[in-house]
Amino acid sequence: MAATYAIVLAAGLGTRMKSKRSKVMHPVCGKPMVGHVVDTLTALGVDEIVVVVGHGAEAVRAYLGDRVRYAVQEEQLGTGHAVRCAAPILGEREGTTFVLCGDTPLLRPETLAAMRQEHERKQAAVTLLTTTAVDPTGYGRVVRDGAGDVVRIVEHKDATEEERRIREINTGTYCFDNRKLFSALEEVTNDNAQGEYYLTDCVAILRRRGETVAAHYTPDEAETIGINDRVALARAEAILRRRINEAHMKNGVTIVDPATTYIDAGVMIGRDTVILPGTRLAGETVIGEDAVIGPYTEILDSQIGSGVVIRHSVIVKSAVADGAEIGPFAHLRPGTRIGEGVRVGNFVEVKNSVIGPRSKAAHLTYIGDADVGADVNFGCGSVVVNYDGRTKHRTVVEDGAFIGCNTNLVAPVRVGKGAYTAAGSTITDDVPDYALAIARARQINKPEYVKKWKSEA
Repeated sequence: MAATYAIVLAAGLGTRMKSKRSKVMHPVCGKPMVGHVVDTLTALGVDEIVVVVGHGAEAVRAYLGDRVRYAVQEEQLGTGHAVRCAAPILGEREGTTFVLCGDTPLLRPETLAAMRQEHERKQAAVTLLTTTAVDPTGYGRVVRDGAGDVVRIVEHKDATEEERRIREINTGTYCFDNRKLFSALEEVTNDNAQGEYYLTDCVAILRRRGETVAAHYTPDEAETIGINDRVALARAEAILRRRINEAHMKNGVTIVDPATTYIDAGVMIGRDTVILPGTRLAGETVIGEDAVIGPYTEILDSQIGSGVVIRHSVIVKSAVADGAEIGPFAHLRPGTRIGEGVRVGNFVEVKNSVIGPRSKAAHLTYIGDADVGADVNFGCGSVVVNYDGRTKHRTVVEDGAFIGCNTNLVAPVRVGKGAYTAAGSTITDDVPDYALAIARARQINKPEYVKKWKSEA
């Protein structure tokens, strides 16, 4: 098979997005749309990808890094001009070149593979990806001759009334013979309503030269949509979310209500896990088997073990080991590692801490910057006082310790193995192994005080 290249057009500002952010950097299911396009090309096995950047180039470069090469379009003078900017990199190569827009995140590798196969079978100079649009307004129309062969593409603004009635549209995705692409670009002019250099003019140029112009038709219009505004962005998000949810369900995950379940493209979920309504799984989250997640739970960039139960909670950049139970209404903040069989209950917040196996913080507790051993129990209302106003300090609670209700552990402090703290204590000094620490004022009762106080009122 000949070498395969790709040119991704990502230089436009996207004025209809009305955003400070480059259009192609807007996320769809947690990933910038240009990332979806590059991932699709990578899955296809493309040998080299060139991304044409302009507006927002720094953000695109920072995100894609060295996965691709870059060409710079200093002025946005049309799609033909944008592709020509890649000539110093690809202009002399032999092979097949895809040209795609960076705002088409729904394209599938399977569709591009079938398109390439059609292109090579017909030995075409160019193959277009076309579809039938319910509303073709704004799209280039595919004009065919009496034999059904593609003659040219006419942009909507340049089309006659008869041509505008054509519903077969050019999707903006192409497969070219690479040398013939750059040769045809040399003849493209900007003599049109927009004063731009259209890549689509290459189709008519190649046909005039007697080259084969082919078209690969996809019946799935949704796959081909380009995102130009926030309405289209939401539509693409809904389509991709449905695809993602269906893929997980086909792989053995139960999603009780797909319409209210939001799973990003990078998430992995094991078999027989149940996702309940109102749940959002984002970033590079990984969930094991036989877990129950939700309802109304948000997990970002976290690793969740098998058999874990998480209800009505928020987990960010944390790890939860097998068999743990989180929530309801718990918050695991970045840097938290929860051991096997741990119970983190309602209104408990854990931040940048390690909690050992089988330990429990059942309710109304804050654990921050702490190293907690196995089989530790935090009573209701316990607080790890980790911040002195300038510096965060760590607390150590060793295996088997018991932290009484409403205990303040003022860091830095260590509670020894098997030690107890009495309810209501403020612990400022280390507690030895198996000791009982009591740090509270002695109770004093004043007989008849209340009667006297009320009589004086």
